[in-house]
Amino acid sequence: MTRIKTPPKKTNYYLVSLQEIEGLKAGVKPKLLLHACCGPCSCFPLTFLCPHFDVTIYFNNSNIYPFEEYSRRLEELKKLLECYKRDYGYDINIIVEPYDNPGYMKDLLPYQDLREGGIRCQLCYEKRMRGAYDYAEKNGFDYFTTVMTISRQKDSQIMNNIGKKLEAEHTRCKYFYSDFKKNAGIDKARELRLHYELYNQQYCGCQISYGGYLQKEKLKESGGE
Repeated sequence: MTRIKTPPKKTNYYLVSLQEIEGLKAGVKPKLLLHACCGPCSCFPLTFLCPHFDVTIYFNNSNIYPFEEYSRRLEELKKLLECYKRDYGYDINIIVEPYDNPGYMKDLLPYQDLREGGIRCQLCYEKRMRGAYDYAEKNGFDYFTTVMTISRQKDSQIMNNIGKKLEAEHTRCKYFYSDFKKNAGIDKARELRLHYELYNQQYCGCQISYGGYLQKEKLKESGGE
């Protein structure tokens, strides 16, 4: 008789995030470094985090290609921060790392033929999260997290497992576990994006996903599916 294996139980990281917030000391906002990839993905995470943390954004996304796309996403993020300062009084600083797409892609190109969302993408997530986490550790932040769990295309179990791995390598700065898409977070993010009229990118970011996007556009133009 074949034994049926029970799938491993998934952690509800939205509840974990609420528990972490409940445990914070009243009247004190810990310093949190938030890795952000764009404005639309940052809308709801900032709404969720800013009432409880002193948030600084870290923009280290040399994966984005071409440079014009990188610049547009960065400017839209800055636009969002200006709106949040005006509308909510949140004065959120942003740290921008120098753009180096050729250097960044050296580790990813060997996996360019693999499917989207697989090993190549997970390596990309970890590279950016590690760089941001290193900065948080060196500069006295209490917490680090990323906006990327807001995305439907990114498995929050995988993202938080990367965070758990990195937390074990950083002794002073805690990882803030999250699933920003839960509890209608993804819907609230869309509402905020539309409200602030933010540019909504059509592909993940790297030159490999950009190539896939161009192929889909050509198919549309030729009448293909």
